[in-house]
Amino acid sequence: MKNNFGYKVGKANMALKIDGYYVWDCSVIKSGGKYHMFSSRWKQEYGFGNHWLFNSEIIHSVADKPEGPYRFQNVVFSRRGREYFDGMNTHNTCIKEYNGKFYLYYMGTTYGGDIPTGEVPPNYADETWNRKRIGVAVADDINGEFVRRDTPLLEPRDCRYWDCTVTTNPSVVIMPDGKTYMIYKSRRAIGKPLKLGIAVADKPDGEFKRLSDKPILDFSDENMHIEDPFIWYDEGKKKFCLIAKDDVKNGAYGITGEWGSGFYAESDDCMNFEIGDEPKVYSRTIEWTDGTTTTQGNLERPCVLFNENGEPTHIFCASGFAEQPFDFKDTTFVVCMELKKK
Repeated sequence: MKNNFGYKVGKANMALKIDGYYVWDCSVIKSGGKYHMFSSRWKQEYGFGNHWLFNSEIIHSVADKPEGPYRFQNVVFSRRGREYFDGMNTHNTCIKEYNGKFYLYYMGTTYGGDIPTGEVPPNYADETWNRKRIGVAVADDINGEFVRRDTPLLEPRDCRYWDCTVTTNPSVVIMPDGKTYMIYKSRRAIGKPLKLGIAVADKPDGEFKRLSDKPILDFSDENMHIEDPFIWYDEGKKKFCLIAKDDVKNGAYGITGEWGSGFYAESDDCMNFEIGDEPKVYSRTIEWTDGTTTTQGNLERPCVLFNENGEPTHIFCASGFAEQPFDFKDTTFVVCMELKKK
């Protein structure tokens, strides 16, 4: 068996749920003996839909144990003005520590129209979706103020390239010398496949440059969409490792045979990723700590937590109870699943 994750998903528990809010995405780090989760939320009264593009804010929650429960602590970013690339909306968290500083990567948007509180017109959502850009904020203290840059870390390219619409969904690995690899999502046009690219900088908040003009894991089949990457470097394997969402379209088999599941791939150079013989990391069908089993509407934006030895111990995903994906009748939440060696 080649290129496999080597861990299986154990039982799950609800790590973060906030009454009155949809919670989406998360990134978890241990610092000062506590576990810190950075995630996104918006008011439940607005509905799920496209409001993550218009009304999301990034929050910070804290727990004593990796599985939680996490307690809301503070809003990290609120709206700061339409003139900023991230001035009206922030989403998609990725928290990292390096040399005593904390780096929070995220996606931001701005827009010129009214702030929607009801149904969002599709053309308004598409227009705002195309303004997504990756940013970074830096803090000296995990509980302190994160100072944002006023310009994106990485801009889309011109329309000769596959990533000419957006830069979004950042996931970052910082090497011991500070060299920083960032995986991001984009697409050529509305309706075209979601794809992933890699950029690199000499330092965590440095100038990022693409490693290749082409996306990683590029498929000729336009039903093969992938998104929600989580990347890390495995010192034992000497490999870049990736878990991402199998976002297959139009009833095709995809990578795992299950829409919305997570798959694993690895690479020597962070460009040429190979998918394993058994690629599925997790399914939307999960077993809870009380022994019950459910099939979730979604399990999205995976985040892996590691112990002091660099071994994966837990995986977190955005989730919710729904008969169909994204059709949530209640608030969404972050689920934590224990990882065990196979």
